[in-house]
Amino acid sequence: MLRGPTVRELRGSSDTLSGRAAHRLEEVFAADDPTGTLQAVWNVKEQLRALLRTASLEEAAAAKDELEILVKAAGRPETNRLYRTICRWWAEIEVLIITGATTGKVEANNTAIKNIKRTARGYRNAANYKSVILLRSAVRTAA
Repeated sequence: MLRGPTVRELRGSSDTLSGRAAHRLEEVFAADDPTGTLQAVWNVKEQLRALLRTASLEEAAAAKDELEILVKAAGRPETNRLYRTICRWWAEIEVLIITGATTGKVEANNTAIKNIKRTARGYRNAANYKSVILLRSAVRTAA
């Protein structure tokens, strides 16, 4: 049975898990993961998180190479599909790494509009409906 790096050895785990939680996770892997499959998938997930946190294209390329090694070690269809998706979207991921720009604000606005639409059911006048959306949006922006 081939074991991957420990939870503490992975870059992303140290910022998300306390020492106690990391120790507990290692105990779970040791006791409940005799094939090492769960730990291999965990390693892929943590490496992907590390890749997305990189600050330069060189770091990202190195993290992608590490990810490929971990995906091959995991040997799971799910992780293989994940890696193919990352390869297909690599140009967009590079833009994210360079600019740090995401669609988070747009998605938040879309969610807010959907919530307004949900609560504003019954408006028959389109102008009033639009006014409610704009006013609530302005209140959110001013706050």
